[in-house]
Amino acid sequence: HKIWQCMFTNEKPGGHGERSVAIGTIDMAIWDAVAKIEDKPLFRLLAERYGDGTVNKRIFVYAAGGYYHPGQNLDALKDEMRSYLDRGYTVVKKKIGGASLDEDLRRIDAIMSVLQDGQKLCVDANGRFDMDTAIAYAKALSQYDLFWYEEPGDPLDFELQAVLRNYYDKPMATGEDLFSMQDARNLIRYGGMRPDRDWLQFDCALSYGLVEYLRTLDMLRQHGWSPSRCIPHGGHQMSLNIAAGLGLGGNESYPDLFQPFGGFPDGVQVVDGHVTMPELPGIGFEGKANLYAEMKAIAS
Repeated sequence: HKIWQCMFTNEKPGGHGERSVAIGTIDMAIWDAVAKIEDKPLFRLLAERYGDGTVNKRIFVYAAGGYYHPGQNLDALKDEMRSYLDRGYTVVKKKIGGASLDEDLRRIDAIMSVLQDGQKLCVDANGRFDMDTAIAYAKALSQYDLFWYEEPGDPLDFELQAVLRNYYDKPMATGEDLFSMQDARNLIRYGGMRPDRDWLQFDCALSYGLVEYLRTLDMLRQHGWSPSRCIPHGGHQMSLNIAAGLGLGGNESYPDLFQPFGGFPDGVQVVDGHVTMPELPGIGFEGKANLYAEMKAIAS
């Protein structure tokens, strides 16, 4: 916490942008070192210091994909989603808003055709939509039993998010592009998010690191939210440790994208939509051989 305060010396409030990533990265590196000094996984350190000592080693993860790959037809999209399901995932995600609404609905129908009982689809607009478009999608998406409708509008357009609850009564998700406790608090105050069904996606690496995440979780509790409604963005092991140590609802995962940073330590398998955390000191980067090799090359 002292190092985090030093990084904020003479900083102005607000304007949470590039500095939040820089501070977040350094902060998580420090926590990695602290846990290694104590020779324990970061998730155990967090549970002991900031939780009730209880660790949930079995963490829900979902497979993020479904991008608009040039030349990818519906059969190829279905094959992509099947590959995630075959690897043990029960929830998959695709992008929306990069094509027409009609085309997106055809893509959704294609994916729904390969899902079995207990398997679900998330859709993610990446903040593309204005109010009218977000509402049009909300109405069209209501016919499906989606896991969530994610980030329809600009992350700071809390009015848009709040209005959508009048058109979409199923789960929504947002928050990955809110980089501070204050912005997260404004979402909770003004964004119409519902703690009984909606999901929050704050990413520690983008938002000042673990110290700020602890502040955000405290704020959420004060507003009647459980940490279990948080499923962080990013698909990295930093958030995975926070999920296991502080009782979050799970974590994003990139089975094929953003390698070598995506995925899990070697030997960790997805079983029934969950992974079991290995007993690796710190965050566990060293347990992922291709990532460790990349870091070693950079360091040298």
